[in-house]
Amino acid sequence: MIDGLSDEVEKQSANLEACRSKPYVLDNHTVSRIITVYSAQAEDLGLYEGQLTQWKNLNLMPLQRQEVDRLAAQIPMIREGIAAILVLAEELKECTIETVLNKSDLELGLEFLLGKRKP
Repeated sequence: MIDGLSDEVEKQSANLEACRSKPYVLDNHTVSRIITVYSAQAEDLGLYEGQLTQWKNLNLMPLQRQEVDRLAAQIPMIREGIAAILVLAEELKECTIETVLNKSDLELGLEFLLGKRKP
């Protein structure tokens, strides 16, 4: 489960980074869903840490202890990745397709001239 979450966080981070140059490809619902899901995932990390701590306190075989240690080492990286996803999603929330379509041509033109928006 932790390995899968680690892979998922890495893929989602790459997907959102690719959207950074063209955030208008995202809609409000998608960005909101990303924020909801990854906020919940961030909360779940505490559960995983607690379970790994309980396992560490058991009399484990060397291979089991090694696996628990490996999984525990992934938690900080996952936490960092989720935090980055949430920050990027909040940034992209301001530039979704609905946000762009709700602006007038004048507003978009000014943003472009002021360097706030790329062509």
